[in-house]
Amino acid sequence: MSISCGLPILECVYCLACARWAWKRCLYTAGHESENWGLASAEEFRPVPRLCRYILSVYEDDLRNPIWAPPGGYGMNPDWVILRKDYVETHGQSTPYMIYLDHDNADIVLAIRGLNLGSHSDYGVLLDNKLGQTKFDGGYVHNGLLKAARWVFDAEHEMLRELLERNPNYTLTFAGHSLGAGVVALLTMIVLQNRDMLGNIERKRIRCYAIAPARCMSLNLAVRYADIINSVVLQDDFLPRTTAALEDVFKSLICLPCLLCVMCLKDTCMLEEKMLTDPRRLYAPGRLYHIVERKPCSCGIGRLPPVVRTAVPVDGRFEHIVLSCNATADHAIIWIERESSKALDLLLKRDEAMKIPVNQRMQRQEMLAREHSQEYEVALQKAAATAAATEDVPYSYLPSYGTFTEMVPGDCMSRSIGGASRSSLPSDWRKESWGELIERLFDTDESGNMVLKKPHTTET
Repeated sequence: MSISCGLPILECVYCLACARWAWKRCLYTAGHESENWGLASAEEFRPVPRLCRYILSVYEDDLRNPIWAPPGGYGMNPDWVILRKDYVETHGQSTPYMIYLDHDNADIVLAIRGLNLGSHSDYGVLLDNKLGQTKFDGGYVHNGLLKAARWVFDAEHEMLRELLERNPNYTLTFAGHSLGAGVVALLTMIVLQNRDMLGNIERKRIRCYAIAPARCMSLNLAVRYADIINSVVLQDDFLPRTTAALEDVFKSLICLPCLLCVMCLKDTCMLEEKMLTDPRRLYAPGRLYHIVERKPCSCGIGRLPPVVRTAVPVDGRFEHIVLSCNATADHAIIWIERESSKALDLLLKRDEAMKIPVNQRMQRQEMLAREHSQEYEVALQKAAATAAATEDVPYSYLPSYGTFTEMVPGDCMSRSIGGASRSSLPSDWRKESWGELIERLFDTDESGNMVLKKPHTTET
């Protein structure tokens, strides 16, 4: 009798929780996540549309007679395609990819396409993961994507080394979309740990662009590799925001109310601070670029000129799914290519209208690199502090992080890039390189993984 009397109360509590969750989600828009981020410059965003076209070209059977070419074509020379592999040649270990020797941009590009909804092997890669299943370099990564990345590295590292030896001044770029974005992000980490197998290529020559990526690495890895890995997200894209385990999402498609129930309870009852302190939780990798081109709640009506915002946030890394009719459309590579091209054109027109002299343009590029380095340092400090709090290590770190709009205590100065105000670090930190900062905060254990240093305590 007592149990039956309590059921209506439980139902009321559950209904109130669902109503609160729905109200928060209806008021939540994608623009809120990046509203305090800085604006991206044309120099740093320039490769994105080009790499989107390269990824899109992987879908073609014959580049000389393209079927899916965007307006203006792919801008590629078919004779410069070094290698292409389809599902038969990858044996289902990875999605199809190609290696392209881009002489116009002095770049060696390995581009991997996204998920094929009709491929069982792609689902096998995506669903091959459990929370905290696989550790890598002192953090956690997606197990299936890591295995795919290792397969690609084992298959192509000799080819890449040969191309780098023949073109010593070229950069090495990894680009992928959706499932392929997660693969290239982890592939980049593998390459950085095995640079000797690629002729000891310098770290600064390696880049990665993950377009609409799956959440594939833990927070400390996402921040530590932010100087190399870049993630590009179009406004309401659902995949970088899918916080539930991917295997649970796809298994729950047969019972969507069950999935919504779990997400409702999770969003309502779990604090964001608690989610951040879970070292097994996966995130979108690296530096984030968010393309915003619609008004809130517009569902495709009332589009705005696309704006690109960027940061290396620690909290607010696309933590919540946006209730939008564009959540799946914004994941399509063809739409990302189109909107990123528009955004780049606007950035270039703005620079042209300003008529910036060459010397000032070079100074701005140097200042941009310095600002990025400072953002990396602050984000790494915050991520390390979060990890230290999880391990009950009494670290004291700077309070400014994430959107970097607050001033850091001490000798600081405020800079403005592209109209966005960002904070700088104390002057005694500016001479410290990224590698030196990593060495100062992390140690290497017996297995070769990087672990957070613990402070030395004196006994009294």
